[in-house]
Amino acid sequence: MAILTGDCSQTQGNEPSPLGLEVLAENSSPETTPVMGTVLAVQANFYFVQIDPQPQHQAGEATWRDSLLCTRRSRLKKIGQRVMAGDRVQIEEPDWDGGRGAIAHVLPRQTELDRPPMANANQILLLFALAEPPLDPLQLSRFLVKAESTQMAVRLCLNKQDLLTPAEQQAWRDRLALWGYNPLLISVQAATLDAVHDLLQDRITLVSGPSGVGKSSLLNALIPQIDIRVGAVSGKLRHGRHTTRHVELFELPNGGLLADSPGFNQPELACSPTDLADLFPEIRQRQHDQHCQFHNCLHRDEPGCVVQGDWERYEHYRLFLEEAIARQTITDRSPDAESTTKQKNRQDGQIETEPKLSSKRYRRPSRRTEKQALQDVLETDIDFDQVFDDLAAEDD
Repeated sequence: MAILTGDCSQTQGNEPSPLGLEVLAENSSPETTPVMGTVLAVQANFYFVQIDPQPQHQAGEATWRDSLLCTRRSRLKKIGQRVMAGDRVQIEEPDWDGGRGAIAHVLPRQTELDRPPMANANQILLLFALAEPPLDPLQLSRFLVKAESTQMAVRLCLNKQDLLTPAEQQAWRDRLALWGYNPLLISVQAATLDAVHDLLQDRITLVSGPSGVGKSSLLNALIPQIDIRVGAVSGKLRHGRHTTRHVELFELPNGGLLADSPGFNQPELACSPTDLADLFPEIRQRQHDQHCQFHNCLHRDEPGCVVQGDWERYEHYRLFLEEAIARQTITDRSPDAESTTKQKNRQDGQIETEPKLSSKRYRRPSRRTEKQALQDVLETDIDFDQVFDDLAAEDD
């Protein structure tokens, strides 16, 4: 899976910023159309970019490719511009014969995740196994809350339904319906995937979930030509082994992109204590009909709280709340990170962003600092007799 981390918000806006398009236009000559593409995979300092169809080239010509292996311009590195899988980018100086290029600009993102690093996803497909390994309600709840924090659509898919009886399958459907979810039960081995194809069509989807639940097997079944390595479930711990090492986007036969990502068993919840309640559909439903007495109620022991009660995931909420409070306390005590960029006003009135030099590496110390350091050396009491004795002892 993915540990879906980052802040608890989605990048503002549903369309790329007009400013980003203006920047691309200014940096492109009027005679040539900018080469645009989508980053499908990131490994080390290289980016595999799927190129958009070019109107000036015909498919099949030797002077055009549908993908390029790219590097990142040093300017982007200096301003701290990260390039993620799913990013929409502009390519400069494409070498069509060699299949190489350089990423010059990154368009504004619609959504963004830190772990796994991915941009512009539309939905998250949470994949869990009903058996082998057995489904852990607390672990599932943690993944659901983490997925809800991205503010993207969350789809829940339960694999290995063939290992449960129809009665057991229905029991899980009824139980998760009380959580606010309508799970899709499938069996990758039995190839019952028609509903999954419909769910993924024409969307950018991140497949997430713990290790060993069949994520790689699902991608192999949906896109047979990718042949992702599949690992067995650990016999002793009944946990899956990690088989996916990086984020990569794959093109679906019926349209859309599907991302596999490294699997983890305990995602970290990075939301603030006040935002946590909104990530539980049960709490949202309770607060839709009535409100707590206090606007800042954390739904613990406060009087007049409408959330407290006998519902299954309330103990999960209390546990996650304590984690959020402890993390918030640590964050409040930590200093803010220094910005890596600065803004300057140009003569034409435009604001220009440029890298900020590191004070320890590039900036010369002030004269006052140098004089103070020299004065400290001069005022230091040095026992020259002891120094000469030490030197004489070394010569002997």
